[in-house]
Amino acid sequence: MYKAKVTSKGQVTIPKKLRKKLGLKSGDYIKIKETAQGYYIEKDINEDKIDQYVGILNKSTNTDKVIKELRGNDNSN
Repeated sequence: MYKAKVTSKGQVTIPKKLRKKLGLKSGDYIKIKETAQGYYIEKDINEDKIDQYVGILNKSTNTDKVIKELRGNDNSN
């Protein structure tokens, strides 16, 4: 279980271990969904970033280059 404090401005700091598990970085958005069992958090996927690549692959396209662009410049792996 993770615990976070809400500030007077309604801001919440997500614990580092949870940010890492969710793959959250500065500027990312999250979705908070309500269910009958309670609430859950998930990373909001920027579909626009994926949509720009739909249908562009052909025999001359370097798929490794496309994958690197989709993943961004994160070299921490």
